[in-house]
Amino acid sequence: MQEAVHEELLFEYDGPVAVLTLNRPERRNALNRTLEKALHEALLRVRDDPDIRAVVLTGAGPDFCSGADLSSFQEIPSPAFVRRHLLQVYGPIVELMTSIEKPILGAINGTAAGAGCSLALACDLRIMADDASLMLAFSNIGLVPDMGATFLLVRLVGYARAFEMAAEGQRIPAGRCLSWGLANRVVPADRLQEEARRWARELAARPTLALGLTKTALHYALTATLREAIAYEALLQQQCIQSHDHREGIQAFLEKRPPVFTGS
Repeated sequence: MQEAVHEELLFEYDGPVAVLTLNRPERRNALNRTLEKALHEALLRVRDDPDIRAVVLTGAGPDFCSGADLSSFQEIPSPAFVRRHLLQVYGPIVELMTSIEKPILGAINGTAAGAGCSLALACDLRIMADDASLMLAFSNIGLVPDMGATFLLVRLVGYARAFEMAAEGQRIPAGRCLSWGLANRVVPADRLQEEARRWARELAARPTLALGLTKTALHYALTATLREAIAYEALLQQQCIQSHDHREGIQAFLEKRPPVFTGS
C-alpha cells in the first residue's frame, strides 16, 4: 500500500517493511526544504509505528539523491543560515536514521552525491545497483562534507580512504564500494528494488527488538571504551532476555522448527 507523505516523498507499506522513496526524479531527487521536512516526518512515523520492523530508503528514477538542490537558493546562503540548516535540519535527519531501533536498508540506484551520499552512509546497510556510485562531492564546490558524513565515513573505511574520497570528490563505483566496505551487496540494476525489498523482509522476520538494540549498542561502541561497551551490552541483554523473541528462539531450537519472531 503506497501513500504520499508529500508528493516529493512516497511512503509504502510492504508488509512489515516501510519503503521510503525520494520522489523528485526531475531534479535527481535533490534535497529541498519540502523533501527534507517530509523525510524527517516519515522517519518519525517509522520510529513510532510498532508494525514497521524494517525500512528501505531509495530514490525514484535513475538516481538515489544528487545532494542539496542548489537551484532552490536565489542567492548564496549566509554562513549563519548554513550553520542553522545543518544543525536544525540535516543533523536531526541523520540522528534519527542512526537512532531508530529498526534496520534501515539503503537501496542505492544511480548516483548518491554530496548530502545524498551522506544519506546513504547513514543507512545501516547498503545494497547498490551495479551501475550505482557514491560521490562525496563537497570539495568540488569548495565545501567540507556535512550531514554527518565525516563521522560516518571515517568509521566505515578508515581515515586514509575517507580523506581520499572527500579530497578527490570522485565517483566511487559500486564494485569499489563493495571492496571498501561501503556497500554490503551489489546487484544488477534491474533487480535492485526487488532484492532490497526481499532483504528487508528477511530482516523484518528476524527478532527486530534484538536487532534494534544491537544497532544501538554498535553506535554506542563507536565512542565507548571496552569496559563501557561491555556494561552497555549487559544492560541491553537484561531487556532481551525477558523478550518474547528470546523465549520463541529457545523454544523453536528445542522443537527443531523455524522460529516465528514478533519483534517483542
